[in-house]
Amino acid sequence: MPEERVYVIPLREVKRVPRYLRAKKASKLVREFLIRHMKSDEVKLDTKLNHELWKQGVESPPSKIRVRAVKQDDGSVKAFLAVEPGR
Repeated sequence: MPEERVYVIPLREVKRVPRYLRAKKASKLVREFLIRHMKSDEVKLDTKLNHELWKQGVESPPSKIRVRAVKQDDGSVKAFLAVEPGR
């Protein structure tokens, strides 16, 4: 049975890298966070989650993002953008 969790992932660390690498670093941070917390080696990001990270351009990713992570029976993790109630 799949295990599902919702995380708010801080992306403050992207401010320490050059502007032209910030969105790429944000996606790496999401992957690293989910590998560490869901204890899996394989993490796939949903296209809507990736679009949200890149929405404001490469230089200005969000400072935090809400993610719904689902761990499959084979150990892989799929990450989706969590929709806040009322939106």
